[in-house]
Amino acid sequence: MTLNPWRLRLLAELATYGTVRAVAQRGNLSPSAVSQQLAALERETHTALLERTGRRVRLTAAGVLLAGRAREILAAMDAVEAELRGLADEPAGTVTVAAFQSAVHALAEPAVARLAVRHPDVTVVLLELEPHESMPALRRGDVDLIITTADFAGTELDPSIDLVPLTSDAIVLVLPPSHPLTAAESIALEACADQRWTFDVAGSYMSSLATRLCREAGFEPTVICRFNNYMLALQHAENGRSITMLPSLAVDPRYNVVTRPLSPPLSRRITAAVRRPSTPRPEVTAVLTALRTP
Repeated sequence: MTLNPWRLRLLAELATYGTVRAVAQRGNLSPSAVSQQLAALERETHTALLERTGRRVRLTAAGVLLAGRAREILAAMDAVEAELRGLADEPAGTVTVAAFQSAVHALAEPAVARLAVRHPDVTVVLLELEPHESMPALRRGDVDLIITTADFAGTELDPSIDLVPLTSDAIVLVLPPSHPLTAAESIALEACADQRWTFDVAGSYMSSLATRLCREAGFEPTVICRFNNYMLALQHAENGRSITMLPSLAVDPRYNVVTRPLSPPLSRRITAAVRRPSTPRPEVTAVLTALRTP
């Protein structure tokens, strides 16, 4: 029996994402191509790995077992490749990085630009994921490194994860230029009880934080818009239609808005997180260095 690593990876991804279509989208493949490769894996192993119900499939007990072992096999292969690359003087390889929206523009993209100059053989695949999505993705092995906030509940101490401090980021109120509250140097949320708000989408880090802070200030915010794009929130505030609460990193200077710190002030800690490997990968270390040293 000879196991094909690529087919093992497809099986492991099916266990993670649940559908052939999702696996196909991640690999830029057609669903039929994924199904054909999984069928070939069944022939190679002489084992029924999938149960088919109409157009849907699910893993058999043997499929679940092999998917788990596949992750171990693929991790070991990655470690061997890292050791071999480590023998070279220059880091090389692909690093998949996930970051929340404002960190993509403010931290990840500048680091990728620096990395292209310092280590041109390192390729970075950049994904946008919220903190509640990126930490599970890191633990599953879907990404190599994440930029997240250490204040998010999913970043509690884990012996398999290394947290690397990057910076801190103030949470600010974003107001239209002519708003009466701009006269204050800082603003207590109690003064915003009668305002109309734009929030991030429900369930996101900033939506949960803003909702909690307003309730702690004694009021239920009147939310008239929810956007998963900070540029839309800034545009809405610029046009005088609402106020919003954003991290400083998300405030694009191209928008004509006014920011004020909260009273009392609030900031979040931004960290990078990586799995703790048995053998450090030089290309991952190079990305971390680029993030920490502008």
